[in-house]
Amino acid sequence: MRNGVTKHLTQSKEAKPLVAFAHLGCEKNRVDTEHMLGLLSEAGYGISENEEDAALVVVNTCSFIQEAREESVRILVGLADQGKELIIAGCLAQYFQEELLQSLPEAKAIVGTGDYQNIVEVLKRVEGGERVNQVSQTPTFVGDENLPRYRTTGKAVAYLKVAEGCDYRCSFCIIPKLRGDQRSRTIDSIVAEAHQLAQQGVKELILISQISTNYGLDIYGEPSLSKLLRALGEVNIPWIRVHYAYPTGLTSEVLAAFRDVPNVLPYLDLPLQHSHPDLLKAMNRPWQLNVNSLLLDQIREQLPDAVLRTTLIVGFPGETEAHFEHLASFVENQCFDHVGIFTFSPEEGTKAASLPDQVAPQVALARKDKLMTIQEPIAAAKNRSWVGRTVDVLVEKCNPQTGEMIGRCGRFAPEVDGEVILGPGSDDLNVQPGMIAPALITGAHLYDLTGELVGAKALVASCRRKNSSNCKN
Repeated sequence: MRNGVTKHLTQSKEAKPLVAFAHLGCEKNRVDTEHMLGLLSEAGYGISENEEDAALVVVNTCSFIQEAREESVRILVGLADQGKELIIAGCLAQYFQEELLQSLPEAKAIVGTGDYQNIVEVLKRVEGGERVNQVSQTPTFVGDENLPRYRTTGKAVAYLKVAEGCDYRCSFCIIPKLRGDQRSRTIDSIVAEAHQLAQQGVKELILISQISTNYGLDIYGEPSLSKLLRALGEVNIPWIRVHYAYPTGLTSEVLAAFRDVPNVLPYLDLPLQHSHPDLLKAMNRPWQLNVNSLLLDQIREQLPDAVLRTTLIVGFPGETEAHFEHLASFVENQCFDHVGIFTFSPEEGTKAASLPDQVAPQVALARKDKLMTIQEPIAAAKNRSWVGRTVDVLVEKCNPQTGEMIGRCGRFAPEVDGEVILGPGSDDLNVQPGMIAPALITGAHLYDLTGELVGAKALVASCRRKNSSNCKN
């Protein structure tokens, strides 16, 4: 299964059909896949990690941008050419709906983003010979701790969806059409699932939604991320990471929660998209105007150890050289730890797709390359500043031939940031994948760090030499 292979789930005594899964897209899609896996397993279906094993494949698709749609369609056509019957779930099903059933005879069902909880019933109807359209026109469902789930991320890391959908209408974004308006889970529900995951041995919990800083607005009447983080401080999980912190929700109360709650990592993923007011206005992000630099100063003042990641779009319609130079200066001056850069993708059904003054793709690509050229030495310098520190590392993999281990410290989120490559264990530590262990950072590369595991004796000596804040990072 792509992007997170499941272990083989054995069939029940009822010998129900074997089903394979192919997963594409973001971590929110991953959670939906994990719920479908859990539901089918509970219902007695066998599930294989190998698409060749099963006649029926559930493909949880992505449709965020054109490239993602093309990848999803390639996977579907490839499986169809192998003679597989398909259940198409997720964003592509929500985007094209009945058109998919008309275009792919091998597609036996489509399941929308707000309908994955019905996967068992859909499969039963398919087994009965029916072609099923299970796509709600307006998604309203959000899974909770009571929905079965089979995790695909390994023992130590789990994603927890705190809300679904989005109330913003950025002119370039199709997410509200695919996933509906924001609908938050209660704090009690989220904390209950976090306790479940802690009992499963999770060491890093990643809170996800489209806009996590707007969490709770729809059910509590005000953004409630700070209350949620303080409640999660009581859960026995060492690291809690928050993805997608929009500027408007980073209030002083939220920043205080990041600072005060011991297991909340000072890692802020800020999808700013651009720096120039003209472009932000065209993106329909007026709430962000004149916020960027002021907000970043406030974050650094209240969270001196904060790790800052952002995503940016170049080549948006109407972006002039002056607009781009404004963005380039912004990147150079702000010195983000991590930056993701995307060229504009005109999405049908969004306002930006029909805006005038579209930027030529080759110009957008050149601007992306220039921003990367600016960011790379910044990223390298940020990594070098960690050399000599003793930090906690979540060990995730081990090379049995070399004895090296690969993991991450708090400044690296899984899949999007770098890794810490550790030399063979030493001293009195017996470290295994899934454990958090102290390591001395000995080297830095453009995106990754290298280090050595240290035992209790070395750690005590290090703490005596350095101030306690370095030991806690």
